[in-house]
Amino acid sequence: MANRLSRPPVARRMLAAAVAAAALVHGNASAISLEEAYQAALQNDPSYRMAIHGNEAGQENRIIGRSYLLPSLSGSYTVQDSKSDIETRLSKSHREYMSKAGSISLRQSIFNLDAVARYRQGVQQAKASEAMLDAARQNLIVRVVSAYIEAIFAEDQLALARAQRDMLAEQQQVNDRLYKAGEGTVTDQLETRAKLDMAEARLLEIQDLQRASLVTLSGIVGQPVTSLDRLREDFRVRAADMMSYEDWKAIALVKNPELVAQEHNIQVAREEVNKARAGHVPRLDFIANMSKNDSDSITTLGQETETKSVGFQLTVPLYSGGAINASTRQARANANRARAELEAKSDKIMVDLRKEYDALSSSVTRINALMKAVESARLLMKATEQSI
Repeated sequence: MANRLSRPPVARRMLAAAVAAAALVHGNASAISLEEAYQAALQNDPSYRMAIHGNEAGQENRIIGRSYLLPSLSGSYTVQDSKSDIETRLSKSHREYMSKAGSISLRQSIFNLDAVARYRQGVQQAKASEAMLDAARQNLIVRVVSAYIEAIFAEDQLALARAQRDMLAEQQQVNDRLYKAGEGTVTDQLETRAKLDMAEARLLEIQDLQRASLVTLSGIVGQPVTSLDRLREDFRVRAADMMSYEDWKAIALVKNPELVAQEHNIQVAREEVNKARAGHVPRLDFIANMSKNDSDSITTLGQETETKSVGFQLTVPLYSGGAINASTRQARANANRARAELEAKSDKIMVDLRKEYDALSSSVTRINALMKAVESARLLMKATEQSI
C-alpha cells in the first residue's frame, strides 16, 4: 500500500498548500484536521481505491505486451487405449494396445511487427494508467479540501442563522413590551413575527445543509466526522508568490495528468494502426519441437520413436477478404479521434485554468477586504452596545 500512496511532485505541492492552510487551525484533539482527513481518504475513499485498482490492472499491460516478444513453450501428452480389427484374405485378428505420445514445442518470434506494436502499446497503456492514478490523487485532494471547507462554511452559516433567529426573537420581545406600554403597534409585532418565522425556517434549512456537508466529508474519508478544526482568530491571508498565467499554462500543458494520459492514449491508438498494418507483413518465427511416441499406430505397434526438429517458419499473408484494410482505416480513424479528444481536453483545461488563475489573483484582495468588513462590523457592534 505504501507504493500505491506515494505522491508525485504535483500532488505533493497541492497537498502542501492544503496542509499550509490546515496549519492555521486550532489544535482541537477531538476534531479531525485537514491532513487527517486526507490521510483517511487515501485509505478509504471508494473512487480513489477504484483508481488504484485500475492502475494495478493497467500496469499488467506492460507485461502482456512484452510477452508477445518472448518465447512461447507448450507441451502435450496423450495416452489412448486403442482397439483394431485386422482382416486379410487369409486371416482375421483383433489387437488391443496402449498408445502414448508426448511433445514439447518452442516458438520464438524473429520478425513480427504485430508483436512489436503490441509491446509498445502495452507500455503506453501502463503509462496512461499511471497518469490517471495521478489525476485521481489530485482530484482526491481537491475533493477533500472542498468538502472540508464546505463543512466549516456550513457551520459558520449555521451560527449566523442562529444569531439572526435570536436577534429577531429578542426584537419580538421588545415589540411586545412597547405595545403593552402603548408605544408600539400591532404592525411592528406582526412584521417581526413574520421575519422570526422565516428565520426559524432558514435555520432548519441550514441545519440540514450542515449535516449534509458532514455526511459528504464522512463519505470521502470513510469514517464519521462530527467536528472540524477551525481557523485561528489571527489567521491572515498573504499574497502568494504567483507566476504568470503563461507560466501556469506551460506547466499545465506538460504536466496535467489528464493531458498526459491522453497523450499516451494517442500513442496506443497509433500502435493499433501498426497492428492492423502488420496483417500485410510476413512473419518469421524460430521453432523447435521434440516428440516421443510409443505404439503411435497399428503399424508402429511396440515401437518407440523420438523426433527432434529445429527450423524457421515464414508466414506470408495473401488475402483476408479486405479485413486488414478495413481494420487499418478503422484504427486510423480512432487515432484521429484521440487527437481531437486531446485538443478538446486542452481547450477545456485552459479555460478552467484561466478562471482559477483570475480567482486566485483576486482572492487575496477580496479576503482582506472581507476581513476589514468583519472588523468594522465588530467595532459597530461594540459602539451600539455602548450607546444602548
